[in-house]
Amino acid sequence: MIVCICNCVSEREIEACVAEGASSLKDLRDQLGVGRDCGKCVSCARQVLRDAKLEQSQGSPALQPV
Repeated sequence: MIVCICNCVSEREIEACVAEGASSLKDLRDQLGVGRDCGKCVSCARQVLRDAKLEQSQGSPALQPV
């Protein structure tokens, strides 16, 4: 899903950015341009950031041993 239309940033790009160490909306803005133009994406980007950080801290269910 595209989160930031102005900079064509997808949910997956945000997740990858978090996997590489991004931990704040400022990091996303600096690295991907999220929220830099019109700002309408900020709330959605913030939620994707939170979800990605949570998933990262818990580990992906597909990668956990059974």
